Amino acid sequence: MPTFEQLRKEVWEANLGIYRAGLVTMHSGNASGIDRGLGRVVIKPSGMDYEKLKPSDLAVTDLEGRKLSGRWNPSVDLPHHLFIYRHRPDIGGVVHTHSNYATSFALLGRPIPAYLTAIADEFGMEIPCAPYTDNIADHIGEAILQAMGKAPAVLLAHHGAFAFGPTPRAAVKAAVMLEDVAKTCHLACLLGRPKPLPPEEVRKWYDRYHTTYGQAKKR
Repeated sequence: MPTFEQLRKEVWEANLGIYRAGLVTMHSGNASGIDRGLGRVVIKPSGMDYEKLKPSDLAVTDLEGRKLSGRWNPSVDLPHHLFIYRHRPDIGGVVHTHSNYATSFALLGRPIPAYLTAIADEFGMEIPCAPYTDNIADHIGEAILQAMGKAPAVLLAHHGAFAFGPTPRAAVKAAVMLEDVAKTCHLACLLGRPKPLPPEEVRKWYDRYHTTYGQAKKR
């Protein structure tokens, strides 16, 4: 099990990761992580530029949103992160971005179907889009949870994207993969009307990716 200081470093690296990958600009977006043993959440401070961010700048709260340590106030998106953590104990990291290509689908209120084997690999289904409602500002976490399937990402209509994982690092991977496939799908839709993969093909690629892809861990 990682220590709390290791989690803080991983959350800091996750925030730098989404910035360096071009998924966020200036101080928009955020990444967080949770230590479930301690009941503590680490998240980017509100309104702080990524290139100035240090591990010690990260805000630490409990699962009710009470600040426990840190000089700066936590992100205004903290309530949405907390809602997800409280209702999905399998999630250990959350990333929120307004990355261009993924958000272009969100702006249209459109999910991203499993057009690509890369979508099948990472997401295992279409990437859902949670609808926009009049009171969405206070219920983003709830809307995300309702739209969430097994895919580690959800688009939020008229807003942006959220990605998740068992760790902050895994959530960053999902966010990067989301933007990559969204760009390809966006470009393809300019040229024609792509067709989704058949469900059995999606299952085949997902199972392969999650069972035999990569290197086996050394014992």
